[in-house]
Amino acid sequence: MTPATKTKTKNAYFEAVGRRKSAVARVRLFPAKTAAEKGSMTINEKEPKDYWPTAETAEITKAPLKKTGTEKEFSVSAKIKGGGLRAQAEAMRLGISRALLKFNPDFRSILKQEKFLTRDARVKERRKFGLKKARKAPQWSKR
Repeated sequence: MTPATKTKTKNAYFEAVGRRKSAVARVRLFPAKTAAEKGSMTINEKEPKDYWPTAETAEITKAPLKKTGTEKEFSVSAKIKGGGLRAQAEAMRLGISRALLKFNPDFRSILKQEKFLTRDARVKERRKFGLKKARKAPQWSKR
């Protein structure tokens, strides 16, 4: 591989990982070259309207691009696994936000203000021995 080819493939896209609960999203932002590519998005090789059941989850994923005004500059490709649909959407939002920072570090203030760069660390608490759930105990009886 020649040095020119190596540089070209290195800058072909911006990649980042986003996580939420047990969902993991690997996101790639490709600079759009043609009019058909501008603003296109694929999730696990499906269109967003086929992957997300509601428009709300689709809007969650597009939010970082809308806030930075780069909707038409990139085509987005994401591989998502684990978690529920809402967690997957939020993981993808974090991945897109991190990839946008690699493209332009000046977006940090916009994305940070919207809290798109914060990884939501809340996960389900583990079940403890002797309890029915994480904190729910069997009914107490005096006798």
